Formats: sequence, C-alpha cells, structure tokens
Amino acid sequence: EAVLVERVRRGEEKAFKKLVEHYHSPLRRVAMTFVHSEAVAEEVVQDTWMAVLEGIHRFEGRSSLKTWIFRILVNRAKTQGVRESRYVEFPGKASGSEKGETDQLEDPTAMLGGEGWPGAYSGIISSQVEASPERQLLNKEMVRRIYTVIQTLPAMQRQVIQLRDVEGLESEDVCRMLSVSESNQRVLLHRARTKVRQALEPWMESSAPGPSHDPTLKHCA
Repeated sequence: EAVLVERVRRGEEKAFKKLVEHYHSPLRRVAMTFVHSEAVAEEVVQDTWMAVLEGIHRFEGRSSLKTWIFRILVNRAKTQGVRESRYVEFPGKASGSEKGETDQLEDPTAMLGGEGWPGAYSGIISSQVEASPERQLLNKEMVRRIYTVIQTLPAMQRQVIQLRDVEGLESEDVCRMLSVSESNQRVLLHRARTKVRQALEPWMESSAPGPSHDPTLKHCA
C-alpha cells in the first residue's frame, strides 16, 4: 500500500488507474446509500477521486488507504444527501412515496465488481473472476436481492450495513464516518441484518444447489 501511495504521489497514471479500478465500484455502492440516483452517486465518486489526488500528499497512513478514501467519499455523499433532503429518509424507498423519483440501478449486479464483496457477505458473494458460470448467476441474483433490500432500509441502517457488511470496514471507522456511537451502530447493524436475513431466507431455502447452505447469512443475523 505504501508503494502504491508513493507512486500516486509521483503522478504515475498507472498507479492511480489501479486505485480507481480497485475502489470505484465499492465507492459507488456506498454513495448510492446516501443519494437518490446513480448519476449523482457517480458525481460524488468523481469528486472523491479529485479530492484523493489533491490530498494524497497529506495522507499520513494513520488509517488504511481504503479507510481514508471511504471517509472522503462519505463526507461528500453526506453533503450531497443533505442537499437533496434525502439524507435522513429516502422518499420513494423506505416510505414508498414519490414512486419513480428515486432511481434504481438498471443492473444492480454492476455494483458487484470483479472481486466480490469483501465484508460479511464474502462467503455468499464470491469472486466473479474465480466463480463457475452457475455460481456467477447465483452471485448476481444474490446481489440483486441484497441490494434491493438494503435500498429499502432507513438511511442510517442502510449506510451502516453497506459500510460494515458489504465493504468490510471496521466498526470504529464506520462510527467515525457516520458520527454515531458504538452502541448505536450495533443496534442499527443488528436491525439491518435482521431485515436482510428475513427478506432473503425464503429465496435461499428454495435455491439449491447454491448459497442456501452457506452459514454467512446466519452470521449476518
């Protein structure tokens, strides 16, 4: 990581491209939990990359590079979400009002990325690169279902579960990013996990062979 940071600092285009390829999809996934459309999420991510380039010389390594980049993204996504008056609640998602105004990804599986999801769902959302054709289809269907459920959650639950279980960030880092206490985060995460598990269980029980026997979903309860 230190070598990559130094290469980006020197202005090496290949190094920055590698950084973008690795983190762009995860950043967009997180941005979508704060803002109302894919287009706006992409704008937030682009702003984040500009900030990374401008601030990489000040990166001191006190946190991981991933955490530092995600912190920049979350700060910008929060600001944009407040601007849209959708940071606290998402009209058209959890409430069901203003249908049609809140964009959904035409293909939520585009949010999967080549290496799967690094967080608690890693056991059931495996790497697309290594997966068999059958597993790739199961991955995509699982992603679609998980993503759909997460997008219906209240804002804070949605953001916590995305950062913790999908992106694999540490609890302490998520608390700082979202300005919540550890106890509050635990409650939010438990409620979000319960709703996701309850929504997925009927499908997983009827899907065989596949992820229905994987213990990861129980871990997310």
